[in-house]
Amino acid sequence: MRNTLCSILLVMFCGYSFAGSGKDKELMRLATWMNGHFSSELQARSDSDYMDIRLHMIPVFGSRTDGFWFYVEQSVAGAEDRPYRQRFYRLHRNESGQLVSAVYTSKGSKGLIGVWKNPASVEAWPMDSLELRDGCSILLKSEGSRFKGGTWGTGCESKLRGASYATSEVVISRNMLLSWDRGFDASGKQVWGAEKGGYQFIKQKSIYEK
Repeated sequence: MRNTLCSILLVMFCGYSFAGSGKDKELMRLATWMNGHFSSELQARSDSDYMDIRLHMIPVFGSRTDGFWFYVEQSVAGAEDRPYRQRFYRLHRNESGQLVSAVYTSKGSKGLIGVWKNPASVEAWPMDSLELRDGCSILLKSEGSRFKGGTWGTGCESKLRGASYATSEVVISRNMLLSWDRGFDASGKQVWGAEKGGYQFIKQKSIYEK
């Protein structure tokens, strides 16, 4: 029964059949929870310090064997044709066995705006256009009913609004993703990002559910 369920999930997840990934239940559970369409509308309604942000995280590159890949797009509600962040994530285990979400930017990313409406169209996107953001990978640990983690140290470079480096902290559960991104100048003073805590993204729709 368990093997049958695993096979069904692999087929549903855009045909993924990564070497080792399909047998890694923890990695697959995290990939399942990460995918989907999210909104911070409820948080914005209760706290004016937060904006209503829409987050789309769709599985892509289903034929690859080096992890679960996602295309990620974030925008202010009502301005989804003008996203302020576009990224690719590669979810995998590193050589030390840690769960890692590596972060990539892409040349020509404007051509990707809105592709979350048609994920299949991303499959032809050239992999050689992707650039790894050194020092910006998220390291994650399973904590029962959630995964928790973040960047490490000051190695994630950022030049936004006078920043020298950026940090990210995340908590991922079945129906919510908490994300706290902040930028700091060379002296360690915060210059951008939420000050009280992370954004609470509630899952509105999953690409598939475990």
